Amino acid sequence: MGRGRIEIKKIENPTNRQVTYSKRRVGIMKKANELTVLCDAEVSVVMFSNTGKFAEYCSPSTNTKSIMDRYQQVTGIDLWKDQYERMQSTLRSLKESNHNLRKEIRQRMGEDLDELGVEELRGLEQSLDETLVHVRQRKYHVITTQTDTYKKKLKNTHETHQSLLHQLEMKDQHQGYRFVAERALSTANDATQMFAYQVHSSQQNLLELGYGSRDLSIA
Repeated sequence: MGRGRIEIKKIENPTNRQVTYSKRRVGIMKKANELTVLCDAEVSVVMFSNTGKFAEYCSPSTNTKSIMDRYQQVTGIDLWKDQYERMQSTLRSLKESNHNLRKEIRQRMGEDLDELGVEELRGLEQSLDETLVHVRQRKYHVITTQTDTYKKKLKNTHETHQSLLHQLEMKDQHQGYRFVAERALSTANDATQMFAYQVHSSQQNLLELGYGSRDLSIA
């Protein structure tokens, strides 16, 4: 039993509508390819779904732009006229904005002021004053930030220096070094005196241990 004839109208169910579109799209692309192969025709098919999804087919021997150009030549319809006019309008608007901005920059630099009236000059002066205030505020902010950063760096460096000094002192206290020198000194009664010297790197003087004491400074 054959299938019944489908009434051509919009499918209300979104899911069914999308499924039908996908199936029919594949069929159309297949027919376009068959037409290209069988008849050596140049075919271009462009489709957009209701969700904006783009699909196209173009014969391998050509491209879509060439097809559009030939279409314009045959029909006399300029497909790019509206786009060209919009681009020209946008270009004019950008040129005007650029001209006004350049003019404003020159006026802020003290040029092209002859055509300005008193009110316009007052407005320009006020604008420059406000701009100057913002620039100074930004400058002070940058200086303050840099100063705080340098202070923190200096504080960290000082703390690191103190920590290294403390570690060095602790190392000297625990390790240290000693040397003992014995000297034989002849006295009037030929007695021999023994002297021992203890040296610490953290001390400024040598302490002479033995009979009596002498101040020995490290050069």
